Amino acid sequence: MTSCIKLEVHTEDHTPHKWCVALREGVFNNFLSQGNPTVHKVFGDGSLFSPLLFGKFFDPSDAFPLWEFESDILLAHLRSTGQTTVDWFQTDQAYVLKAELPGVGKNHQVFVESGKIVEISGQYKQQRESKTKDWRSENWWEYGHVRRLELPEDSDWRKLEAYVSNDILLEIRIPRNPSGCDASQGNTGQAKNSESM
Repeated sequence: MTSCIKLEVHTEDHTPHKWCVALREGVFNNFLSQGNPTVHKVFGDGSLFSPLLFGKFFDPSDAFPLWEFESDILLAHLRSTGQTTVDWFQTDQAYVLKAELPGVGKNHQVFVESGKIVEISGQYKQQRESKTKDWRSENWWEYGHVRRLELPEDSDWRKLEAYVSNDILLEIRIPRNPSGCDASQGNTGQAKNSESM
């Protein structure tokens, strides 16, 4: 039996200094070499959250222009060895991302930042006492994972939907704006004011 849960897509996140600590390649290699099975499951080859997903090191907390590339080309090496469960494509109606989640932690969140970036994150390890209140404000990779993606200019981010099937398969659908104009432009302040009336 398949279970499918619709995730809430957040548009407001006021976490100070979120993702301010960059993951560097040397730090990542040292972190991965510790041999923790959970870490390998989250950041291993082919994972959506791996800094090496796109063939060379790329900090997943930096926004990546995913839909400017074809998945068959960018993931060719991983697909030839059966090491990825990530796919993305576009149709006339929508942009779609499908990925297998690492299977650790059930608190995945989806945020849309300023109508320009979609962010998928989750925490797999509880933070001990910390000077900061949020795991995303320090060495985030020690507690969780993130992938930030630039939204295409003609995407209608206000209608973005995210689903998780069987606690492991993520699907994000972002409708294309039928007018072809940038849906992130416009006065969002007016929309907020009209909602409160």
